[in-house]
Amino acid sequence: MSFILHERLQQDCLQLGSFALSKLLLLNDSRFPWCILVPARADVSEIHQLDWNDQVQLLRESGRLAHCLTRIYRPDKLNIAAIGNLVPQLHLHHVVRYRNDAAWPAPVWGVGVAQPYEAVDLEARVGKLLDELGKEAEALAGFAACR
Repeated sequence: MSFILHERLQQDCLQLGSFALSKLLLLNDSRFPWCILVPARADVSEIHQLDWNDQVQLLRESGRLAHCLTRIYRPDKLNIAAIGNLVPQLHLHHVVRYRNDAAWPAPVWGVGVAQPYEAVDLEARVGKLLDELGKEAEALAGFAACR
């Protein structure tokens, strides 16, 4: 069976690129810098269901993404989680958090209403992230941006 991105992720996110294993998505909610990694493997809902090499690759991609998000946004906390209660497809959230954000200190899920990006803000946010990821090109062999 081939990989197909879950419809909810297609609806709520913008695809920014692909790593060797994972699709890189940006949640379309301007209140939080929020990226999602989705391993391009069919019928996988948990990290332990990936083979060992894919588990290691997911950790490498997550670490590089976390490093880039931290350099760009200098968060008080970077939340990384694989929840999957609504979307059964394995996906790993990377949410930049600040002590003064709309949800602090609670989780971001279900807080307020998503505020989609304005075109100019989206372009700036995506540009910064893709530029920073470009600096990580060697560590992220296989990354291709969807510019």
